Amino acid sequence: MDTNWDVIVVGSGLGGLTAGAYLATNGKRVLVLEHHYVAGGNSHVFRRMKKFEFDVGVHYLGDCGPGGGIPTILHGVGVDSIEFIEMDPDGFDTVLFPGLTFKVPKGWDRYRERLVATFPDDETALHRCLDVLENVVAEMVRVRLPVEPADVPRLAREAPHFLKWGLRPLSDLFDECGLGQKARAVLVAESGDYASPPSRAPVLLHAALMDHYLKGAYYPRGGGQVIPARLVDVIRANGGEVRTRATVERIIIEDGRACGVRLAGGAEFRAPVVVSNADLKRTFLELIGREHAPAEIVEKVDAYRMALPLFCVYLGLDIDLRETMPNTNYLLYDTFDIEGMYAQCYEGKVPQELMLFITVASVKDPETEAIAPKGCTSMEVMTIVPPDYRLWAVEDGPAHGEKYHRNPDYRAFKDHLTEAMIDGAERIVPGLREHIIWKEAASPVTQERYTLSTGGTSYGIEIATDQFGPHRPSPATAIPGLYLAGASTMYGHGISGAMRGGVGCAAAVLGRDLFGEVGAGAVFGDPARLTSGGPDWDPWEASR
Repeated sequence: MDTNWDVIVVGSGLGGLTAGAYLATNGKRVLVLEHHYVAGGNSHVFRRMKKFEFDVGVHYLGDCGPGGGIPTILHGVGVDSIEFIEMDPDGFDTVLFPGLTFKVPKGWDRYRERLVATFPDDETALHRCLDVLENVVAEMVRVRLPVEPADVPRLAREAPHFLKWGLRPLSDLFDECGLGQKARAVLVAESGDYASPPSRAPVLLHAALMDHYLKGAYYPRGGGQVIPARLVDVIRANGGEVRTRATVERIIIEDGRACGVRLAGGAEFRAPVVVSNADLKRTFLELIGREHAPAEIVEKVDAYRMALPLFCVYLGLDIDLRETMPNTNYLLYDTFDIEGMYAQCYEGKVPQELMLFITVASVKDPETEAIAPKGCTSMEVMTIVPPDYRLWAVEDGPAHGEKYHRNPDYRAFKDHLTEAMIDGAERIVPGLREHIIWKEAASPVTQERYTLSTGGTSYGIEIATDQFGPHRPSPATAIPGLYLAGASTMYGHGISGAMRGGVGCAAAVLGRDLFGEVGAGAVFGDPARLTSGGPDWDPWEASR
């Protein structure tokens, strides 16, 4: 067994796989080690009954048209074979509040027109608010991370809206514009994508999220596993390895620098560069250990708040929604008080009025029968919940070995919440219950079990005004040889954020401007080396 590598990547989420692919295609021998039995982190899928496939995290993607952000990143390592199916441009998200339905269309202009038509009394406030959001996004291209103090005078001239509003809470913007509560609620209906309320969410975060999807919302043909599987292929085709069921127990620090890892079974692998795509807190406080990290880093990592986690229900149905349901996601609210719903979560309570995100992969990709065969449907229903162990009736958590599956209190609460969410989903699909032939749910405890994430979150540290931009970790750390990728870095969470973070991490390792090179058309990987694709290719099997 080869134990010496140029780069070892801990964790195969899209941040780690993207970093590994860029490093492998630039001549580095890369080893990726994954705790789970399939690569992909929150972008992996799982299968049930030999009939249904469910996405853990790839529910929809923005800006995947020609020259879009994600296709450009993939193109840089020679991957041009993923087809992205566009969702309904007249309403890729359908938002439902009491007495109000709002379809989110493609394009800032159409979005603005529809908002004004829905809330004519808020017309002036909406124009002011949307002007700021659009200007912040437009000026963002003039800002290169990380921002140095010397950059501020230039940005004051070239990006005044960005400087004034970028890091302020969204609620400040709403207050200054004088928006009414219903208009505010619709504007932040998709805040579940970053799990922060308007009082904590930075204006730049929300502006960037909306811009991402308003460029078009997409789903990868073949299901969510296609993206990690293609990156696994890139790494293997360029001399690297991706190993699953390989739990890293320790990042080895010698003479003050990272030099390798030790697995749970005792095997050691050496490399002058270690990239951690693992949970940020576990990286510094457990894998490295407090004794090996600078005291100021330990203190800062200890203080970070994790983002709120999700509770997910997965349903296999014996009816086919392909012909009757539009290619849209549904966001279902029973209240316009978005801030209050988050407040209940921060208090450790499941909100009385659940916020539901309902998405149907077999409608988004109607031809891939691995997702669901004709006549059947694969559906996912999600909501934001508190992470508190006490709520879930666990003590130490699965990352520290706790067995919780047969805990009656855990099961009872999980079953209760599952049924409440199915009740909500029946408002979208009447009679849904009588067609369920597969049902399971994943709690924050489940998420922790499979990804070892603190608090069971899939979003990393909370994206809030005091934990955003310059307040988030950069890829290069204070420990020589140790680099970071993943949702907790300054590039943010989500599929796009994780992949950008992977490029940023590889750039830090190589000491090059990979974003600039790829933007100028550079392609580091040779597509002729890749083996993925074809009618018999299975991305799930290829990721194991």
